[in-house]
Amino acid sequence: MFVEFLFYCRDRPGTFDLRMSLGEDHWAFMDQYADGMIARGPTFTTDGTVVTGSLHIVDLPDAEAARSFAYDEPNYRAGVYEDDVLIRRWRNVLGRTMWEYAGERPDHERFLILAHGTSPEAPSLDAYAERLIAYGPLLAEDGETPRGLAVLAELPDRAAAEKMMADGPYDRVEIHAWTFGGRR
Repeated sequence: MFVEFLFYCRDRPGTFDLRMSLGEDHWAFMDQYADGMIARGPTFTTDGTVVTGSLHIVDLPDAEAARSFAYDEPNYRAGVYEDDVLIRRWRNVLGRTMWEYAGERPDHERFLILAHGTSPEAPSLDAYAERLIAYGPLLAEDGETPRGLAVLAELPDRAAAEKMMADGPYDRVEIHAWTFGGRR
């Protein structure tokens, strides 16, 4: 039985050239996980000019495989990412991958939203159903204890992302510009 895990790795400042030099190594590593990949891609500054991190959501056998995925990855090993990789169990509420998202709108932006907190209550995202690429709860390693919510959404702008999360019971919400990643 496989388990869904979400990984968010933050880039260290000044590592863009190193990241670019490791592109093929990174993709070759990710190719090993292609069958279980649910979503992936880089995050950017709000103006979209600087890469700030990487998101991966993957089905893996267990927590040990998740640690290997995070810490054996070439960018992590070379020092592109900060040491504190976010690793959370995750539940794929929509049951699809990002490649199955059919609502693409060229006039919209894509976002990774990480809402951190321990409340089991989540805001209703029904009003945004057509704009959700993937979403689900962030969970502790036990797969049950709430740790927040992760949302991949395509919205008109950052203000729409902020509005979508405004009424949530979260301690902290991060909104990152994001795009689909992987081999071209």
